[in-house]
Amino acid sequence: MSIQVSPSAIPNSDAVSLVSSLLDRDGYLTQLLNQVSVSQADGLEELRQQAANWVRHSTIPTTREEEWRFTDLSDLRGVEFRKAQPVNNLEGLNLTSLTDNRLVFVNGVYAPELSAVNLPDGIVVGNLTGLTIESDRIRKYLAQAEGALEVFTALNTAGLTDAAVVWVGKNVVVDTPIHLLFISVAGERATISQPRCLVVAETGSQVTVIEEFTNRQDAESAKKVYFTNAVTEIWVGENASVSHTRLEREGAEAFHIGKTAVNQARYSRYTCNAFSLGAKLSRHNLEVLQTGEQTETTLNGLAMISGKQVADTHSAIALNYPYGKSEQLHKCIVGDRAHAIFNGKVFVPKPAQLTDAAQLNRNLLLSSKARVDTKPQLEITADNVKCAHGATVSQLEDDEIFYLQSRGIDESAARNLLINAFATEIINKVPLASLRDILLNTVTSFKSLTND
Repeated sequence: MSIQVSPSAIPNSDAVSLVSSLLDRDGYLTQLLNQVSVSQADGLEELRQQAANWVRHSTIPTTREEEWRFTDLSDLRGVEFRKAQPVNNLEGLNLTSLTDNRLVFVNGVYAPELSAVNLPDGIVVGNLTGLTIESDRIRKYLAQAEGALEVFTALNTAGLTDAAVVWVGKNVVVDTPIHLLFISVAGERATISQPRCLVVAETGSQVTVIEEFTNRQDAESAKKVYFTNAVTEIWVGENASVSHTRLEREGAEAFHIGKTAVNQARYSRYTCNAFSLGAKLSRHNLEVLQTGEQTETTLNGLAMISGKQVADTHSAIALNYPYGKSEQLHKCIVGDRAHAIFNGKVFVPKPAQLTDAAQLNRNLLLSSKARVDTKPQLEITADNVKCAHGATVSQLEDDEIFYLQSRGIDESAARNLLINAFATEIINKVPLASLRDILLNTVTSFKSLTND
């Protein structure tokens, strides 16, 4: 019998005492923990130990659990991962030149020779071990977001050695987007790396962050098996604004599990544009917690998968205060035998009066064997709100294809044109033109047509 405990309800000291008698419940998870665990005197020892104890008490999720009902991790469990090692030769890495300001991490290790930062006063961008910000300020936010004891999040914290840090001071407006690039370079054996990111936007600040997870993007790397377990924490201060674009385009044999935890203070604005394009199996847990009234939350997502890929997006928005506004649009383009999952929750308790929340999931199936499982959810106890949610699943319409053919466009081009139109609504929301071009080219080359 599994023990169900709400992580948010357990203080750290209680969590430690609880797991002390329930260690090593899952041999595979313990093996992963042994690979990533570190012993390092840097002031984070207690934080890592608490997370490691929680992992040792936990088990890998299975399809018997509601939150993982459609996402089977059996293939992940079938691989013996080794900790990814630092890469000494960084020549030949495919660097996407999106902005003039970027931090590059290779296998979770900061690569200063590939990074470039030129920003005004009032903003600090760098890696955790290289920053001069007082450690007490960082500890106030690092690994303190809601859901820190979710098993993969705790595994990341247990192996925490470095992180990308973006710290924007009060009333500072950053005009140039900041690109955080995490590259996985797998070896002959399957490897695991654990990128970490912390973004703090203080009162009245504005910043745009682009977070990208990828590999070498060559034919050889596409065959490599590796596991990226990523965690990003974003703290949006009072009247601050954060625009966050998350791009996952891992290798074809990769596993990717990512967590984005967002805390929004009153009057703040947060936008997330999330793209799931790569990996054999990808899962993105996006959790937004409102900590003050009159916040604005906008979530846009696009999953585009083919072959036997699995792309899972789980989102949760907790609107706990009055006058909150949230809008979510998530789209999936699914070809061949691929499988897309969407589970979006919006919580509106009684104190959150005059909330305005909308959620929509639209899915386009390009094959009779493609599959989608969608579950938009609204949980409302407030009685004066405006909330709506819905989901659609459709295929390319024969009438639309025939219309385009009647205008001289061949069938293949007509299909691609309709796919482009479906995806462009999300892509056009990306604030950076160079990234929009990359995404549009990706959609144009998408070859997952109906495969009966």
